[in-house]
Amino acid sequence: MSMLTQLNYALKEWNVTINALAKGQTILLLRKGGIREIGGRFNVKYDQVLLYPTYEHQNPNLLKSKYSSDVIKVNSGWHPETISITSWTKITDIFVIPEKSTLDLLFNYHIWNQEFISDRFNWKPNQPLYLLLLKVYLLPNAGEINYQSEYGGCRSWLELNQTIDISKSVPVLDDHEYDFKVEDIKKVITRIKE
Repeated sequence: MSMLTQLNYALKEWNVTINALAKGQTILLLRKGGIREIGGRFNVKYDQVLLYPTYEHQNPNLLKSKYSSDVIKVNSGWHPETISITSWTKITDIFVIPEKSTLDLLFNYHIWNQEFISDRFNWKPNQPLYLLLLKVYLLPNAGEINYQSEYGGCRSWLELNQTIDISKSVPVLDDHEYDFKVEDIKKVITRIKE
């Protein structure tokens, strides 16, 4: 099986969240789907993607206090002219989370506060909330790309106009550490379903 050495597909996420993923402080993301996604619903298009930092809608008031000061503002308020891609991920697991109580039990595994969790469930309440588990890799050198207008807006997935070299990347967590966290999260989700 050949290894990927370049990627041009990306998953958009708050810069503060990507930083937490890159430090191994969390391995999970929550998604319901962007306004500009097909049918307004989230679906996983690619299982290996660059992590594209976005500054749109970052809100320190929706983060646990230890992460709220990590929110970086950009001059435009929306995006810098040059985007620095520092990591990529393999999406290893996807779960549908039908009830807020599930996330209450997973509170120690992510960076968001209760207000964010409630907002996620209350927005488009008839649509499922997805929990993604990510094995993140750091690039040896950041890939710099110029912001393009088609990268903006409420969408999860991007096809970048250039590729980023991902060879020589290193995992944030080794296999043992990552698998341990995944099993912990799966135990919580499985316990709730029983």
